[in-house]
Amino acid sequence: MHTIVAQLIQQFDLLPHPEGGYYKETYRSSEHISRESLPRRFKDARYYSSAIYFLLELGNFSAFHRIQSDECWHFYAGDTLLVHMISPEGIATTIQLGNKPNTVYQYVVPAGYWFASELAPGGSFSFVGCTVAPAFDFADFELAEAELLSGEYPQHATLIRRLCR
Repeated sequence: MHTIVAQLIQQFDLLPHPEGGYYKETYRSSEHISRESLPRRFKDARYYSSAIYFLLELGNFSAFHRIQSDECWHFYAGDTLLVHMISPEGIATTIQLGNKPNTVYQYVVPAGYWFASELAPGGSFSFVGCTVAPAFDFADFELAEAELLSGEYPQHATLIRRLCR
């Protein structure tokens, strides 16, 4: 493990994430939105917002998954992170999160999109943050199964199979 990666894991008390990488929740609002005030895709009340640190290191990736809320990614340190998205209509896009030319510091993945992330070629780690509104809840988290998602979007099967666990 790269020295700076080990330092970040220790400094921010990061834990392994089920999709890959490491994370630590840093914020969860104290108030919530009632079930009746949310779109139907939410089965229960949700807090207004939540935020995490997220770290990916060389040799790891964040597997394709989707959630029911918008997720805003923020770049903090390290190397460029590729965030791959597949819209419900099957349109695939990739954004580069980072601090180099042709990258962005911040990007919002819309609710309901399948998405995965990995380091750009030549990178050793990327330290980012994710803010979710309404707040992240594991009840809204769906980890993709490669064969099922590839069957739904066969035109993206190579990418899907590479970034599923």
